[in-house]
Amino acid sequence: MEILIRRAVKEDCPRLLELVKELALYERAPQEVTVTEEHFEESGFGKNPVWWAFVAEEEGVILGFALYYIRYSTWKGQAMYLEDILVTEAARGKGIGKLLLDRLIIEAKEKGFKRIVWQVLEWNEPAINFYKKYNADFDSEWVNCSIYV
Repeated sequence: MEILIRRAVKEDCPRLLELVKELALYERAPQEVTVTEEHFEESGFGKNPVWWAFVAEEEGVILGFALYYIRYSTWKGQAMYLEDILVTEAARGKGIGKLLLDRLIIEAKEKGFKRIVWQVLEWNEPAINFYKKYNADFDSEWVNCSIYV
């Protein structure tokens, strides 16, 4: 079977949210997914989209996705921020993650971004090993912060 990598469309949102929930379960935080489908769709396909995504599809079934947004650094300018990349557990080992990340690299170059940045949980060895294949830099100096309002 051939894996098709394509841009996500609004109609993909229900499946993308299913995969987001699968990712949250894998990351031991299923209760943290609180976004509604309406908000998710509006944020990606409304009047002012704030995220974009690619999906990996086989025979019409979405098996994975990579979702990004634009991050701005006062030192470096715009960068692609990879919010999530996921291949459903049953489809791992087919090279889908590589196809998605390679497509993101093309997108970043086309848009003139010099960097792709993301976070990975320190215990997620499979993901860390995957990113090492791309010679990713791992920065242990910065601490994550957030404020809920």
